[in-house]
Amino acid sequence: MNLLQKFAHALTRRPKLVLAVAVLLIIPAVIGMAATKVNYDILTYLPPDLESSKGEKLLEDPFHDAATSMLIVKHMPSEYTDSLRKSIEKVPGVARAEWLSSLVGIQVPTSMIPENLRKIFYSGDSTLIIIQYDKPGASTETMEAIGKIRNLCNKQCYLAGMSAIVRDTKELVDEELPQYVGLAVLLSFIAMSLTMKSWILPIAFLLDIGLAVLYNFGTNVFLGQISYVTMAIAGILQLGVTMDYSIFLYNRYREEQNNYDDNKDAMAKAIEAAISSLAGSSLTTIAGFLALCFMRLLLGRDIGIVMAKGVVLGILTVVFVLPSLLLVLDRPIEKYQHKVFLPDCSGLNRFIIKHSKAFVTIFLLLFLPAAYAQSHVPVYYKLDLAMPQDLPSIMATNKLRKDYDMATTHFVLVHDSIGSQKLKKMTDQIEKVDGVESVLSYSKFVGPQIPDFFVPENIKGAFKEDGMQMIMINSKYVAATEEVNSQLSEISKIVKNYDSKSIITGEAAMTDDLITTANVDFKVTSYISIAAIFAIVMIIFRSLTVPVALVGSTELAIFINEGVPYLTNVSIPFVAPTVIGCVQLGATVDYAILMTSRFKEEIQNGHGRREAIQIASTTSDDSVIASSLVLFCATLGVALISRVEIISSICGMLARGALISAVVTIFILPSVLYVCEPIFAHTSLWWRTPKPQKKYRGLRKSV
Repeated sequence: MNLLQKFAHALTRRPKLVLAVAVLLIIPAVIGMAATKVNYDILTYLPPDLESSKGEKLLEDPFHDAATSMLIVKHMPSEYTDSLRKSIEKVPGVARAEWLSSLVGIQVPTSMIPENLRKIFYSGDSTLIIIQYDKPGASTETMEAIGKIRNLCNKQCYLAGMSAIVRDTKELVDEELPQYVGLAVLLSFIAMSLTMKSWILPIAFLLDIGLAVLYNFGTNVFLGQISYVTMAIAGILQLGVTMDYSIFLYNRYREEQNNYDDNKDAMAKAIEAAISSLAGSSLTTIAGFLALCFMRLLLGRDIGIVMAKGVVLGILTVVFVLPSLLLVLDRPIEKYQHKVFLPDCSGLNRFIIKHSKAFVTIFLLLFLPAAYAQSHVPVYYKLDLAMPQDLPSIMATNKLRKDYDMATTHFVLVHDSIGSQKLKKMTDQIEKVDGVESVLSYSKFVGPQIPDFFVPENIKGAFKEDGMQMIMINSKYVAATEEVNSQLSEISKIVKNYDSKSIITGEAAMTDDLITTANVDFKVTSYISIAAIFAIVMIIFRSLTVPVALVGSTELAIFINEGVPYLTNVSIPFVAPTVIGCVQLGATVDYAILMTSRFKEEIQNGHGRREAIQIASTTSDDSVIASSLVLFCATLGVALISRVEIISSICGMLARGALISAVVTIFILPSVLYVCEPIFAHTSLWWRTPKPQKKYRGLRKSV
């Protein structure tokens, strides 16, 4: 026996011991899951070298203003608002809470307060408290602080801003996550039950993949944190894209049972075949996920690493755990058999091959319009649009826009060295920019003639730290719009004229950087994923032209999938096309590889290309249908349940993409392979020559 044979033989001798070890590994996995933080703020995944990201770091330290909320208080007396402000300042995690009482005193009549301050803090029968936090908006400290602030408020108070939205996002995702998992498991079980002969077999597969998912999430502790998008979709995607590996091992096990008296020997042979075959077939899926790591937006790296790791762990559990699980459950699997509900596609395949030229023409005609639709899909970058509009934070933010004409807040950081006179001129110029509603700065409260030692510490600490000054600009323009981008550009020109090293940050500035970064990311990841998978397919088939057919057919499915929002005029979250482009390519190109491998095998067995493609398509259709149904069902449940549109949109497109890829593979790919076979023969190595098969020396079943 060689080393691989010895390993497979040893692994199948004590299945109960293997399962016991697998169960015990759940303990460190659960500990790792608990220790892994979840980040609910996508803006924090911007590249750290961007100006807006550097500005956020400066707001955190030295200004202790890492996040800001606006608290609207309606129909309440000044004494209540002042008392509430003082209580909020005592909340752990709150750096300061600014209201008129902290700036000019509660004794000053409203009519005597300068108009520029009244405009900021009053609107009709409501007033505004500006709350600043020590830690970033997605940190545990800020999340807890927001919860305590809400407990201090009555029903006449409305907490607005990105930090509150992040808190509500966390609560919503945490509430929905068990529903995602439950429905994904249920629908996947139904799909597998329809396409497999046993009621128990899907349970075995789900148990094995469940272990892989737990191990994957447990090992995320080495990353420190993962995004809420990754947390919501990673387990579901892992279920959908790794189920094929379990099916392959089981089918090979059943084949080998005809050759061996002992099921353990049959499983050992199946493990050998699985290790060599799955290592190759999983490369395309892993490459698709790893392509996301080349996004400058670090969210891509987050999803890519977790999912690539999940595929690897999925293969490891199939090789190490599933064989023991199948051996232990072998009798129940055999006992509870039922009819398979899969259609006979042989007649359809004969029709497709008979009209192969027509289907190839359809393939070519669809490509350009599908590519056009995919490249013109409307996307949005305003993150609160992806949230349910009835969330408390969203309602409060909308009220802030309506009552105070305040849609977003910019933060400008400048150096003291430019002098108080120039700072005053600069803020006066900023106030005149279109869309600027109000400006809060050190110079608004302190005239250039007043020495620093006369200024109260609360005002100095809020706007002046370590040789820098912070200016808060309230804008009536919404983030991710042309108006606010033009406004930011004009403010930048003014500020840079006085201080070339100044920095502008805030939601709108970060969103503008997000748009620029995401547009580049989409192109880069698409090119990298296509190139990587093209290279893998080229190596697998030793061909220059087979990858063109396989990647081209899969890309057609992706273009059609991503083009649907264009045709239906539905705007989707900015991150969805990038994720779908890489994941659908990596996960569903396996359908094409499966059919092409069988086609090549039948050609090498001496069949003509017509007979070979009919055999290949007929034998592959069941696997393609089963695989695509599992991926469809696993992601459909999330798409139906999730109220967070980033999550529901990605999963909805993946569900639709699984079906579209299956349809393209079943209806179009056979014709493409049939028509192009002569080209493959002249541009590939060992295409029509039978590949030497390795012989396994084992104990064959006695005759």
